[in-house]
Amino acid sequence: MKNNYEYYRLAGNILSNNYFLELKKDNHHGTNKYDHCKRVSYVSFLFAKIFKADCKEVVRAGLLHDFFFGERTEKEENSYLNHPHTSAINAKKYFNITDKEASDIRTHMFHHVLVKKIFPFVNYKEKAKIKDNRPRSKEATIICLSDLLVSVYEFEKYRLRYGISLTFLFLINLLTIQ
Repeated sequence: MKNNYEYYRLAGNILSNNYFLELKKDNHHGTNKYDHCKRVSYVSFLFAKIFKADCKEVVRAGLLHDFFFGERTEKEENSYLNHPHTSAINAKKYFNITDKEASDIRTHMFHHVLVKKIFPFVNYKEKAKIKDNRPRSKEATIICLSDLLVSVYEFEKYRLRYGISLTFLFLINLLTIQ
């Protein structure tokens, strides 16, 4: 109960913001971006408590890590590896986040950058350097790991819907390879 109160004290102004509420309209991992970001933020908050990290920073950056409008396929800046930068820009614009929080947001896809380096045919058009996308703090690492854990959870929970969507995107990707 104490954790919930502390979490909502740190997150409340973002969760109730009209721009942030717009994320409820966008599909993400079989759910919507609002619920996904809230889950990532709360898991990050719990990890921050365990690992004695900055709770306020992980709550804010966790909530805003996917703070872009529309689907990933709608615009290049929303794409698989570009959306962290778009999210950081939007978070600065609408919530005046710190530079450290922006860095946490920009590096939350590090695990996908590693996958891309191992399997370069995945999202072959996108470029990403490990050096530029590596989390640089305990808080950034917590957000990256929380995003991965929550994404796996959401994949399992919404497996059928998400699996069909991923299969469709994979097939389109294969058909567009030149």
